[in-house]
Amino acid sequence: MTGAVGAGAGAPAGAGGKVDVAPLIEAIEACYENGWTDGLPVVPPAPALVEAFLETTRRSPDEVIWRMPQVYRSCTVQLAAINAVMAGCRPEYFPVVLAALEATVDEGWPGTGGWQSTTGGGPIHIVNGPVRSALGFNSTGNVFGPGFRPNATVGRAIRLIIMNVYGIRPHELDQSTQGTPSKYTCCIAENEEESPWAPLHVDLGFSPEESAVSAMHIRSCEFVDNRLSARAEHLLGDIADTIGRTGTVIRPSKRCLVVLGPEHAQAIAAGGFSKADVKAYLVEHAGRRASDLRPAGKDGVRVHRSDGDAAAHGSRHERSRPATEEEAAEAGDAWVPMVDSPDDLVVVVAGARNAGISAVCHTLGFPKNVPGRAPVEVPSQSAAARQPGATSTTARPTISPRSNAS
Repeated sequence: MTGAVGAGAGAPAGAGGKVDVAPLIEAIEACYENGWTDGLPVVPPAPALVEAFLETTRRSPDEVIWRMPQVYRSCTVQLAAINAVMAGCRPEYFPVVLAALEATVDEGWPGTGGWQSTTGGGPIHIVNGPVRSALGFNSTGNVFGPGFRPNATVGRAIRLIIMNVYGIRPHELDQSTQGTPSKYTCCIAENEEESPWAPLHVDLGFSPEESAVSAMHIRSCEFVDNRLSARAEHLLGDIADTIGRTGTVIRPSKRCLVVLGPEHAQAIAAGGFSKADVKAYLVEHAGRRASDLRPAGKDGVRVHRSDGDAAAHGSRHERSRPATEEEAAEAGDAWVPMVDSPDDLVVVVAGARNAGISAVCHTLGFPKNVPGRAPVEVPSQSAAARQPGATSTTARPTISPRSNAS
């Protein structure tokens, strides 16, 4: 490969219509050498580009968004901007990145060590409000997949912040046993237009005209494919069974994100179910018999719990265990509910209305807020995004994306 390429549409033409990419390649490799990437190439954070991001917010570059006490590191607005640049965001995405980070912190996982956990989960971000269409977030087909820059880069920016600013990197502070692909990026927008119910951010107290980001720390995402029935109880029964499977039982109770495809959501609503009804049905029907848990050795914590009596049966942090012979004999084949309260379920609508497909995202079950939430700042007129790098003469990075321990 040579150090120059032909100038394409919109590319700045140099001598002979060529663009010298050698400095860019060198800068990208320098980011790798410094350990600043997630394994994929990043955009080198040239100062002019970082400044373009900072111009989209009223917040001071030195403002601390959150200090992670167990690692003595803080993320400032400027450090967030540097990592958003590296993730491939456009400047106008930056207020959403800030909201996504604040929502992630608001849920409570970072402070409990969840980012470093062997369980290997990561945050999912749900974007609501006018910012979805204004910035081009995908809320329909392939909503969990690739192809949409806002979804891909906003979620990736949070991962780079976790790695670069807070130092939570694999084989170091990140002790994940296997991890999950969502640790690269996992950001969706709710399909508000095809949802039969109020959107998530309205449920959380925002107005429909506001934009907001919600966050949950998830371990896995399982599909629920039911194209055989349009009866609400059948669809909800399938989802409840997915919530209740034994492989995800690790603690006395579960908290889950249910992402309903529009086809399922509309069929359930047509059956007379409100969103509150959906949650209540799932709480009642998501569970297993003690005899189903026993072969997996997970029948010892929940089998003696009374319906709705969460406080009397140990901490959410307590792990499942095999029952003793006496406990097993007492429990018999009792029904073991997996979800304590409708408040432990988050229901959103996303995806295309072209098949009966939904998803259940599992969590570990005990952060303080489900989900975390934060508003998206409306940029001031003076903070309008400008084209990045218009006057930059080099792409070589001169700004570190990492935090100094404080």
